[in-house]
Amino acid sequence: MGVLDWYGAHGRNARLTCRHFGITRDTFYRWKRRYDPKVLTSLESHSHRPRRLRQPTWTAELVAQVLQFRLENPRWGKEKLTPLLRDQGCAVSVSMVGRILAHLRASGQLREAPSPGVRVVRRPLKRPYAIRKPKDYQVVRPGDLVQVDTMDLRPVPGVILKQFTARDVVSRWDVLSVGHGATAAAATRFLEGLTARSPYPIRAIQVDGGSEFMAGFEEACRLRAIRLFVLPPRSPKLNGHVERANRTHAEEFWECYDGALDMVSAGAALLAWEHRYNTVRPHQALGYLTPLQFLKNSNPA
Repeated sequence: MGVLDWYGAHGRNARLTCRHFGITRDTFYRWKRRYDPKVLTSLESHSHRPRRLRQPTWTAELVAQVLQFRLENPRWGKEKLTPLLRDQGCAVSVSMVGRILAHLRASGQLREAPSPGVRVVRRPLKRPYAIRKPKDYQVVRPGDLVQVDTMDLRPVPGVILKQFTARDVVSRWDVLSVGHGATAAAATRFLEGLTARSPYPIRAIQVDGGSEFMAGFEEACRLRAIRLFVLPPRSPKLNGHVERANRTHAEEFWECYDGALDMVSAGAALLAWEHRYNTVRPHQALGYLTPLQFLKNSNPA
């Protein structure tokens, strides 16, 4: 009100008034239009909420389907849930799924899964020697290069588990195994499962210089005519695909796993997750195809 009084007392000069009070001309004229000397509240800020709000276009059935998928996959966002919904015949966009998730959170129907405190510790890389992958080695087909790594898991105090992870860099097909130790014998057993559960012949494997990938593991690769590439020291980024895989499985499986930690139970649950990862979970790097769909599209016959 003081602004408009000053304006009237100084020749009704809007430019001078704006300079004096340090306000813009748009602000001044907005106040001037709203000002009613008989109603002092006329200059108070008003709500900018639209009179007519956009009404949701989704159905209750769609909301229930989104909620079910999210409860089954608590770490998956709207981008990964959308292809699953479309596979069920739902005509939805990524933004609509995001709005439904926001509605479910606001209404209390969806609560983010709390972390049970699983701490993932990556073993320090100890590489007494290293041989780089040849610069002229071409990776174009599934199986041309499979990166293998181990990951430490500490789900509860006093319990240490070791996970072997293998990722094909072309198709993102993953093979997983969990045990109590990362030894050369365990790595050799994992190699047997890797070759059996990979839907393509494995031509080369890349590992760091850990002792579990020496001795019997190297001999097993040689007997199978699988080339073995060892990373140079302090270069985990060269195994970036499997490093990212470890993070994915830690966040989407282990942080959500509340089952028994004996090797039979945990191993069976991890194997079920491996199948779900390869055949159900959309992968962003594959254009939101699953690794299985990618392989089928690569080999339509």
